[in-house]
Amino acid sequence: MAERGQLPPYAKRLCCRPGYGSGCRLGQQAGDTGPGSGTFCAGPSSAAAAAAAAAAATAASLVLLPLGKTQSPESLLDIAARKVAEKWPFQRVEEQFERIPEPVQRRIVYWSFPRSEREICMYSSFDTGAEGFTAPGSAAGNTASGGAVDAVADENRLPFRRGMALLDGGCVDNVLQVGFHLSGTVTEPAMQSEPETVFNVAISFDRCKITSVTCSCGNKDIFYCAHVVALSLYRIRKPDQVKLHLPISETLFQMNRDQLQKFVQYLITVHHTEVLPTAQKLADEILSQNSEISQVHGAPDPTAGASIDDENCWHLDEEQVQEQVKLFLSQGGYHGSGKQLNLLFAKVREMLKMRDSNGARMLTLITDQFMADPRLLLWRQQGTAMTDKYRQLWDELGALWMCIVLNPHCKLEQKTSWLKQLKKWNCVDVCPWEDGNHGNELPNLTNALPQGANANQDSSNRPHRTVFTRAIEACDLHWQDSHLLHIISSDLYTNYCYHDDTESSLFDSHGWPLWHEHVPTACARVDALRSHGYSREALRLAIAIVNTLRRQQQKQLEMFQARKKELLYRGITSITNLEGWVGHPLDPIGTLFSSLMEACRVDDDNFHGFSDFMENTSQHKSLEYQHLPAHKFLEEGESYLMLAVEVALIGLGQQRIMPDGLYAQEKVCRNEEQLISKLQEIELDDTLVKIFRKQAVFLLEAGPYSGLGEVIHRESVPMHTFAKYLFTSLLPHDAELAYKITLRAMRLLVLESTAPSGDMSHPHHIASIVPNRYPRWFNLSHIESQQCELASTMLSAAKGDVQRLETVLQSIQKNIHSSSHIFKLAQDAFKIATLTDSLPDITLLKVSLELGLQVMRMTLSTLNWRRREMVRWLVTCATELGVHALDSIMQNWFTLFTPTEATSIVATTVMSNSTIVRLHLDCLQQEKLAGSARTLALQCAMKDPQNCALSALTLCEKDHIAFETAYQIVLDAATTGMSYSQLFTIARYMEHRGYPMRAYKLATLAMTHLNLSYNQDTHPAINDVLWACALSHSLGKNELAAIIPLVVKSVKCATVLSDILRRCTLTTPGMVGLQGRRNSVKLMSLDKAPLRQLLDATIGAYINTTHSRLTHISPRHYGEFIEFLSKARETFLMSHDGQIQFTQFINNLKQIYKGKKKLMMLVRERFG
Repeated sequence: MAERGQLPPYAKRLCCRPGYGSGCRLGQQAGDTGPGSGTFCAGPSSAAAAAAAAAAATAASLVLLPLGKTQSPESLLDIAARKVAEKWPFQRVEEQFERIPEPVQRRIVYWSFPRSEREICMYSSFDTGAEGFTAPGSAAGNTASGGAVDAVADENRLPFRRGMALLDGGCVDNVLQVGFHLSGTVTEPAMQSEPETVFNVAISFDRCKITSVTCSCGNKDIFYCAHVVALSLYRIRKPDQVKLHLPISETLFQMNRDQLQKFVQYLITVHHTEVLPTAQKLADEILSQNSEISQVHGAPDPTAGASIDDENCWHLDEEQVQEQVKLFLSQGGYHGSGKQLNLLFAKVREMLKMRDSNGARMLTLITDQFMADPRLLLWRQQGTAMTDKYRQLWDELGALWMCIVLNPHCKLEQKTSWLKQLKKWNCVDVCPWEDGNHGNELPNLTNALPQGANANQDSSNRPHRTVFTRAIEACDLHWQDSHLLHIISSDLYTNYCYHDDTESSLFDSHGWPLWHEHVPTACARVDALRSHGYSREALRLAIAIVNTLRRQQQKQLEMFQARKKELLYRGITSITNLEGWVGHPLDPIGTLFSSLMEACRVDDDNFHGFSDFMENTSQHKSLEYQHLPAHKFLEEGESYLMLAVEVALIGLGQQRIMPDGLYAQEKVCRNEEQLISKLQEIELDDTLVKIFRKQAVFLLEAGPYSGLGEVIHRESVPMHTFAKYLFTSLLPHDAELAYKITLRAMRLLVLESTAPSGDMSHPHHIASIVPNRYPRWFNLSHIESQQCELASTMLSAAKGDVQRLETVLQSIQKNIHSSSHIFKLAQDAFKIATLTDSLPDITLLKVSLELGLQVMRMTLSTLNWRRREMVRWLVTCATELGVHALDSIMQNWFTLFTPTEATSIVATTVMSNSTIVRLHLDCLQQEKLAGSARTLALQCAMKDPQNCALSALTLCEKDHIAFETAYQIVLDAATTGMSYSQLFTIARYMEHRGYPMRAYKLATLAMTHLNLSYNQDTHPAINDVLWACALSHSLGKNELAAIIPLVVKSVKCATVLSDILRRCTLTTPGMVGLQGRRNSVKLMSLDKAPLRQLLDATIGAYINTTHSRLTHISPRHYGEFIEFLSKARETFLMSHDGQIQFTQFINNLKQIYKGKKKLMMLVRERFG
């Protein structure tokens, strides 16, 4: 027996054996072979009492074997010891009985070690899950479900897998169990770069749970290391090979004084370097009467098991949990930290499902680190939103707390403690808000039952709803409602005589139970039941909720049908739900769907799991027939799968308002797509198609209760994604219904100028608190793309059906408001219509062209960077349809294209050889099409001569009248609306086409618009000026004489003028270009007109430019300036008195700029 006193810091239990004398010890040892191997001398009465008490406590554990099977019966001692080892701390066993026979102690100690590998796996790897667990001894071991482990590391590198490999490799040795302490050595085999290493492992355990672990490997992780796993599995799989001893205090108790002294001295001798200082210190304290040790009765024994006050929970390294979470958060989503945190959340759920108290403990540690994240304060100060992935982690955190506080069997003190902690976090300024951007002002909707009437009176006064608000509200919910307890506890809870057909009746017309509660709250109960291992109970409640929703749906349809004419006449709708179920923080539809789908995947035996819900509910007795199957409450022929599909369709089709805030809106879309993705994994059969038909009809006819009602609220969440799924599912079975659904879903009222407003006259189903605001849909581009996808799906399906294509086209033109999406639809239709393996679908091509024309009209007066691509594509589409389509777009070009687009792209493409070849046109058809193109070109030139004149001339080359008309348009516009560069370009074109006089005329017109200043010696127009002068020179003296005054007036740049002057003096005007050589006729004189005027202008330009340069010249430009003067001198010398003029010019410079001594010195050195 052991007695307890005040516990010293290094031990949990103090053990002693009062009432035994030396004689008794000797008597006990008589017949023993050695210390610890004998039995106690307790009389038979005490042994019988102990055995009888244990047997009485475990009588219920005896079960009958199946008929025809035999098995050696377990001893009563083992049955009793196993049950006691599971439930009682060893101190309670010692205190309950005066004497405990040694065989009984041994069996209790034997059965106190964990017997299931599932928990070992849970504490040494991510995401084990019940489905992935295999029985001990199987080759497969544990397989992580969902592939989550693969996202982190190779599965074989997980501690559990490595531990199994070490065990299978015979690496576990020296296994010894002393009381409630297991020790052994695990040898890591030698690797390429590392030698063989032996690690010492020690494990303490209590009531089939490992309470502490130590390993010399120095593991720093949340999970047990592979060596702890190997030793634990060795003890589970090979218990009979483990040498078992009673707690060391029992062994010491059997020793006499000499044996005890010898034991201590040998222990000190073997470990003198480690324990000698401690041994001497303890000896001094024991010998001192006033020491703390002397004041305490008994002595500590680390192998003696747990005391009554010890908490019975698995070992969890809290410090490592905090450090790991802090590390993951500091990485900001990089290096897979987001996946790691999600795996930690999955681990919490796994612990909850195993009813492990460490689940709440671990989540508390995680939440503390989340709340301490410095980024929260930074984001709040900067007014920026947290990242989407990080926001999703907070959502999961809030959902987990909701599950924990809704634990149906948690103690009141536990819930009180959690509520206090949640309120503490909730009051922190940086606590994230529920909708991710700003708090909404919705009332407290969690407490929908009367049980919550007095709960959280101040919740509506909170400025914001945080991620913890719902969990705080859920603390006021309870499980004591008798109707609720009957639902979750019995498969045969019915009332066939119940005739109350009111909205809140407890049973339906079948007599099946209904559960009327705020739907997200009711579904949170389902999630909580599933999370805590009550799968069967969760399924029962889920079925009751779905039956309630189906009944409400029928009632809603009847209610709307009664008022349909009135509502449609008034053109208004109502909001039937404050919170949409898809995208809701508690994910109610996803919870129901998952619960029902889970029931489809597991067999009846495995599904029960921990089906002892009523075992711990003292307030309610177990009902009869509780083992009948849950499908009692389904229609004949219905299955869980059908129910799962139907509730998903109900949730997706619900009319709901788009919430405020970027994150909340993105979540609506994301959750909808996730749910549809799960539905798409289900193969549809005839029974499921009936469900689809039923829900599709309801969606079309249910008015304000459906997102596909005839009149919906302007800010109702669009049904495009959902309708696309319905369309593809129904099309092979009921095409008419499929098209009705999708055509109704195509609308996007938030973009309409007029849309229905909310009906506030019936508060029983209308949300009067929805604000009348200008909608800010941050996800509008995504919604429009989904609308476009829906339309594209219909176009593809309607190929070959003229009537349906016309209907789809009208719907697109009415409902899609984005030019880019209409253009995409046009392209999609074109691709579908022109598939290479079939002839073109003319009707679909016409739809494609019609959509393209609509895009042209929409973008004609707006800036669009894809405009040229759109125009080119439209011409291609029209070409595919034929010459009539091309002629039509050219006839109506002014409503579709700009003049530049019409000439440079449309007309040019139409008249290209590739188009003629593609259309297989004869000469007459070619000429007719070309005539339309020329008419278009001339019209464009008239409207925009600056940009279209050259294209018009090019297009009209083969038609003399049209060409002359285009040329006249250029002349008319030359004096007012055209720039010198445009005129020079057309002039060069004219010269190239063999019209030099026309080119000369256009060049002179261009010169009148030009102005080159003295410092523009790199101006792009210089080449045009030189070309114009060369053209004039080649035409004759008169032309040259006419253009030189224009050049002198327009050009002030000295270098350009000198270049022109030199070129004019090299040849005789009108005589250049004959047989490629210079003519010998007399050159023009520089002393006579027109070159004299040009020479004087050039010299004057040099003088002016020189003075301008000297005004702001810097020393680094002196060399360049001297070269400039050298060129000037060459021009001066072309005059008969040029040398005198230049000398006078230089002298003037010396006098005026004598302050620039260095520069003037350089001038004198070069020019004297």
